[in-house]
Amino acid sequence: MAATLETVPAIERRLAALRLGDGGTRLRTNVMTHIAWVPTEWVEAAEDVLAGLAARHPSRTIVLFPQSDGDGLEGDVESESFAMSEGLTICTDTIRIRLHGTSAEHPTSVVEPLLISDLPVFLRWRGVPPFDGSAFEELTGVADRLIVDSTEWPDLPKPYARLAEIFERVAVSDIAWARTSRWRSMLASLWPAIGKVERIKVTGTEAQAHLLAGWLSSRLRKPIGLEHELSDKLVGVELDGRPAPFPPGNPPLPADLLSDELDKVSRDPVYEAAVLASV
Repeated sequence: MAATLETVPAIERRLAALRLGDGGTRLRTNVMTHIAWVPTEWVEAAEDVLAGLAARHPSRTIVLFPQSDGDGLEGDVESESFAMSEGLTICTDTIRIRLHGTSAEHPTSVVEPLLISDLPVFLRWRGVPPFDGSAFEELTGVADRLIVDSTEWPDLPKPYARLAEIFERVAVSDIAWARTSRWRSMLASLWPAIGKVERIKVTGTEAQAHLLAGWLSSRLRKPIGLEHELSDKLVGVELDGRPAPFPPGNPPLPADLLSDELDKVSRDPVYEAAVLASV
């Protein structure tokens, strides 16, 4: 087992050693820096998603695990290889860092030296962000895009009001919003009849219900009543008491959803309007 790295320079030296150690036999490439903020309760879910992501988005991945005890940091670096066509092997690096005490409160001093210059920075935040917290303020300050999943958030739609406050500061993606894409396309195809709708019932997660109602309200430019029936996935929509057609296709996998969001670099005004309408 590799020794635990306790300083940022030690992590940088380990990265350099990995790059020199293969003698140039494997192509190392990065298209972004991917930062993931992963509190303890989200570790297993985050690792499952990361396992299915690296081959599609070669990146320097920095996974931050905030810890409430102690001080300083503990890190390790892992190199992963992916066979491509014609015998080409692509290699990427994943840096896992456990941040203790003040390091968890001020993570940019750890992250900034590890960013790859001139490449976009994506920040995946697990759970509801502490919008006034120093760690969130700092990391969104270095990120080009923030990726959340408001399915993970309690007490919706209240947190959407806080999220809307940062739209001018950083582009935002919401995986809960991405999960509604098939349904939004289907509902849009019902125009012009859908323009007369006054109420929507959503059988799905709380986030999907509020976002679909907000989307419809913002598109039609009028208040839309919402009825919500809880389900762990989006399985039905009714418009004024009438079931809407079921959209074609299958729901995407979690890694696919995150992968799609990593392809986007600009703001999404339709999503932003849906969030604002939901609150």
